[in-house]
Amino acid sequence: MRFILDTHVVLWWLDDPGLLSETARNAIAEPSNEIFVSAASAWEIAIKRGLGKLQTEDHFMEAILACGFKPLAMTMAHALATEELPPHHRDPFDRMLISQAICEGATLITRDSTLMLYGIPIIRA
Repeated sequence: MRFILDTHVVLWWLDDPGLLSETARNAIAEPSNEIFVSAASAWEIAIKRGLGKLQTEDHFMEAILACGFKPLAMTMAHALATEELPPHHRDPFDRMLISQAICEGATLITRDSTLMLYGIPIIRA
């Protein structure tokens, strides 16, 4: 299966996987699953780090690659697909993750209950 991790899920996995549900941990740890981390999450983390709202490891890319996660670029198709999304959520990072999950046929792993309104496959983190 293909999964996209919400930003908080990536951070929890790197810092304290025990914060995640057992279902989420099992999905992420299953070797046959493809686990993607969106460039939108890297962008969100970079912005929050720059504002002093978040402290994380300096080498985010290396950390996700060491976990076996695959980077997922933001494409024009992903960006344009956000136009079709209902306005359940105003956060541009989350809207991109929803769009990517739809375009890539992936399940999103998140704790954000608002994202469940989009009707896409989600595993509750």
